[in-house]
This record gives sequence, structure tokens and C-alpha cells, in this order.
Amino acid sequence: MGTIWPQSLGDSKGPKYKKVADTIRSAVQSGALTAGTKLPPVRELAYQLGITPGTVARAYSILTDEGVLEAEVGRGTFVAHRKTPVQDDVWSRQLHLLEAKDPGHVSLFSPRIADMGQVAAVRETLQKVAECDAYKLLNYPTRDAYRPVREVAARWLSQSPVGPVSENDVVLTHGGQNGLMVVLQAILKGPQPVIMVEDLTYAGFRRAAELLRAQVVGVAMDEEGLRPDSMELAIRKSGATVLCTSPEVHNPTGQFTPLARRKQIVEIARRHGVQIIEDDCYRLGEARAPGYRALAPELAWHVSSISKLLTPALRVGFALAPEGRAADLRRVAEYGYFGLAQPLAELVRILLSDPRMPELMAAVRAEMARYVRVAVNVLGAFDLTWNPDVPFVWLRLPSGWRAAAFTRAAEAHGVQIRSADEFALRDGRAPHAVRIAVNAHVPLKQFEEAMLRLRALLDNPPEQISV
Repeated sequence: MGTIWPQSLGDSKGPKYKKVADTIRSAVQSGALTAGTKLPPVRELAYQLGITPGTVARAYSILTDEGVLEAEVGRGTFVAHRKTPVQDDVWSRQLHLLEAKDPGHVSLFSPRIADMGQVAAVRETLQKVAECDAYKLLNYPTRDAYRPVREVAARWLSQSPVGPVSENDVVLTHGGQNGLMVVLQAILKGPQPVIMVEDLTYAGFRRAAELLRAQVVGVAMDEEGLRPDSMELAIRKSGATVLCTSPEVHNPTGQFTPLARRKQIVEIARRHGVQIIEDDCYRLGEARAPGYRALAPELAWHVSSISKLLTPALRVGFALAPEGRAADLRRVAEYGYFGLAQPLAELVRILLSDPRMPELMAAVRAEMARYVRVAVNVLGAFDLTWNPDVPFVWLRLPSGWRAAAFTRAAEAHGVQIRSADEFALRDGRAPHAVRIAVNAHVPLKQFEEAMLRLRALLDNPPEQISV
């Protein structure tokens, strides 16, 4: 251990605890300190370096939080055994939801993504943000100040087929829902504008429309997504000027809209001057077809976020405008909330620039797919729509079950799921189906047990049909 240390920490600027942490981290990364190596006790290392024990203890604590070190009560501090550079936060990967006071309760209400190292990455990045230029912590944000963040976001978004993206096209938002609101505010005109959505759709579309005093009309669906004939009819009857849709991963059914159908929708939108908003927040894998912004660059808007690939806790999303409309989008964001808090924007810049991120996102995707496969293995005998790159499955209930009754029965057995009714319009009709989200905050075995409880219910419908 002594061979990695200088005679002193030197006279360079910066806190001593950081120099100690940096030295240990570099030694681990270079292989000078291997997994399982025991580090000196705090007081011994402090004496060796001529610093206070508190300084060493703080360095050890930072590295333990990052997963570089692990402390064992009564034994000491060791270099952690790390599977990959980003899978290093064992405690948080075994996170159990505090809301589940009953150990038998599993919430499958909304997707909970697996921690494959992003908690450690966020902690590490927060430390870097804390040491950033004081200017970013004392001043109002400006457009120029956000440029580096937008450049990183533009590179990240350009990996998807959304058409050309420059930093000037990107507006930073507080998550996907805020992105949707910003886009709608830039589009909607008149005393009561009309928005089209699928008959079953993400409830956030409807809620955003209600806040903006817009009317919502439904468009019928089939196995390829919304039906062009129904869209044409809705436009003629209601005068709708906006379509909100999710062609890659429809929420809640998980359906995918193929390219041929997308082209039909674009043709109708062009003919009637309808703007298209594509919500791409649920896709974990590669896009299977060009987005609407690539197919119709003059009329399509795009909204995405880091919630399903990294963490929903940061509430960071991205909105893209069609050709010639970026200024409208920026104006809404600037008038509405000035922009993201500068420390948050800096955190996003560092995270998305981290060379570990592609590996980390791939690990999240693979872990979520493990949970999806468990659900399919248990429930696959029923009418199930699923995809390993979608963090939920859509289950059409067998004869004898109604959606409301099944969700109540499931909750009585400790499993919380969403009924199709929650995705229907207020005056619409919902099928007898439920959405079952992946919760990777519980161990895979506990998730499988929840699936088995659902299967037992499916196999034993009630004697009398209830609603």
C-alpha cells in the first residue's frame, strides 16, 4: 500500500480528502490496488500522510459511496469486488421500496428501473458539480451557459432516427411530461384547440390538454397503432390540429407502429396541417423505424427523457421542434421556467458525457429484460403483449374477469397493477386488460412470486362476473 503514496500530499490546491480519494481511486483503476486488498486503518494512514484522521475517514466514505471500497464491521476497509465499471453500488442495486411495509406487497403500478451503477454515477457526478465554477452556483442561467449541455444532449439524441439535431434544436425540460407541456404551449392556438390521441393512451396527454383547456378526441386503434381512417374522420369532425402519439412503444399496450403506417399518418397530417408530437420516453432499446420528426421534419415534434434509461429522479427531458420552430419552443421554456437549474444542467452534461454511460444503459436494458422474461415465462399462456425492451407487459384478461375486478383482486393479494380504464378517455370504453409494469427495485424472485399470484387469479376467475 505504501508504494502508491507520495511522501506528502504536496502543495497543489484542493481539499486533502479529495487528494486521498483520487490517489486510491487511481490505484484501483490502474490495478495497483486489486479487489479484496485491505486498506490501512484510518489513524495509521493519517499518521503516514501527516493529516487528520477525519480527512482520511472522509476520503474512505466517498469511495465507499462510489462502490470503489467496501467497509466490513470489525474487519476493516477493502477494495470492492466490482463486476463492471458501472455495476458498483451493491446496496442500491438491492434497493427495496420503503412504500412496501408489507414484505408481501409488490407495486407493479409504474416501471421501477434497475440500478446497474447509475446511483454511484450520480453520486460521483454530484461531487463534481459541487466543485464546479462558483459562477454556475450564483447566477441566473443564460442560453450560452446551457450550450455545452445542449451539445451533449444533441449527440445523445442523434443516436435515434429523429432527423438532424443540433444544440440549437434542443430545449431542456423537467422530464418528459414537462416536455409535452412545453410543446403543446408552443403549438396550441384558439379558444378551444383539439388534440387527438389513441382511444387508449398515456394519461399524461389528457392531463396536459386539460391544463391547457384543450379538448381531447380519441382515434381508434388496431394491431399496428392508430388507424388512419379514424384519424381522418376525427380531424374532419372535430377540427383537431395536434396528434399526440407514441409509435415506438405505445403506452399502455406496448404496440409498435410500423413504417408503412407511420407514412400514412404523415400523409394525413400534411394534408390537414396537423402537428405531430411523438412521445419517446418508454423505449429502452434501438428504434425500429424512423421517428415522425425524420419523416415529417416540417411538422413533427419529439419528446424524450432519461427517466427509463438512467433515473426518473432527476426529472430531465428533451424537446425537439420541427424545422423553423425552435425559437417558439425556446420562448415557451424561457418564459415558463427560465431553464433547468444550472447545477442540474451541469450534472446532466457530466453524466451524458461519461464514457461509461453506453455500457450502463445497456446493463439497465439487459436487467429490465430479465424481469420481462420472468413475466412472460409465468403469464405467457395468456393473451400477452410484450417486448424485452419495454418495461411493462399488456395482459388481455381471460373470460370471467373484468379489469376493475382483477386489479382489486390482485391488490388484495399484494400486487398493484393498472387497469385499462386508467388509460381510456373519460367517455371512452376500455378493454378487459391490465398493464403490469416491471419493478426492478425488488429481487427477481419476489417479482416472480408476484407473477405467480397473478397467474393463480387468472386461472380461477370468480363465479360471478363483477365490475
